[in-house]
Amino acid sequence: MKDLAYRLFFGRENLLSGGAALSIVLLMVLGCTCGKNFDFGNSSSSSNSSTSKSNSVFGGDSDDNDADDTLAKATVKATTAEFANAISTGDFSSLYNECSTEFRSQYSEDQLKSEFSAFITQKKNVLPILAKAVSMEPEYTEGPSTRSESNETVLTTAGKYATKPLPVTFHYEYVKRDGKWWILRLEVYVK
Repeated sequence: MKDLAYRLFFGRENLLSGGAALSIVLLMVLGCTCGKNFDFGNSSSSSNSSTSKSNSVFGGDSDDNDADDTLAKATVKATTAEFANAISTGDFSSLYNECSTEFRSQYSEDQLKSEFSAFITQKKNVLPILAKAVSMEPEYTEGPSTRSESNETVLTTAGKYATKPLPVTFHYEYVKRDGKWWILRLEVYVK
């Protein structure tokens, strides 16, 4: 039994080792909320203005801008982690469940998986890069910033993770409904 455990964790089973490493990274990034009563749905300002000149990505004019920016960045990291998990397992259901109704009306879960089939085919090479990306802070080229569309708040962000040998670039958009950010746009490239 000891020999089997050693071979699984230290042997040549790269897929299993990579999956275990990715799981550990995902747990660190997403954190544990065991026994805590977080209500992220009430973290936004009650202001109706979407043209505030504040630095906050959520348009509020309070002193909580850092918390709002941190929440936006955490949302980006969580999406990247969920994407990495989908590539690792080949199961896109959890990621698809985070998508908005607009996204779902345009793509089925199978189509989403098909769009990223090259990642799945090359997961031996891609997973270590995605695992490293999940543990890093992204470099933003756009946003995070918000805009108002049809009386809804849309969060837009784009950037890259400076992973080696290839960077991971992304472009994400979310819509806020019922206190939750739902994915509107999901573009990820490793090139």
